[in-house]
Amino acid sequence: MPVRVQAEDFDVSHEVAALRAHSPQVGAVVTFIGTVRDMNDGSSVAEMELEHYPGMTEKALQNIVEQAKARWPIFDALVIHRIGPLLPLEQIVLVAVTSAHRGEAFSACEFIIDYLKTDAPFWKKEQTPQGARWVDARTTDDTALAKWKQPGAAK
Repeated sequence: MPVRVQAEDFDVSHEVAALRAHSPQVGAVVTFIGTVRDMNDGSSVAEMELEHYPGMTEKALQNIVEQAKARWPIFDALVIHRIGPLLPLEQIVLVAVTSAHRGEAFSACEFIIDYLKTDAPFWKKEQTPQGARWVDARTTDDTALAKWKQPGAAK
């Protein structure tokens, strides 16, 4: 399945190998790995907790992958997103895309992460010295997403 939401960590090399297995036509693999930072908006972050709406989240992620497949000639895409409490340096998300050529793989990977950051139903709560706080989407995330909605955007 190209979409997984899980509490467990993932092994990037294992996931990429599985994505490429039995696909000799693959000429490019692009990956994005998101990690927990120890600082955000000027405060130290001791922990980030990610919550989701089971069923709805997986459906939304699958929809994002299907949109990427409709826009670019990619062979496959994988999204793994973690939930639960995570510490700084831990992996949050993996997006991996395979295609014949790098351009399509890079574009599709960027598209998937841009949509994921703004449209996927995840809720993030950070533990800071000032207490717990919910994290909103950043203006830069909205700007990144807007480029895909403009006339003339890739496909």
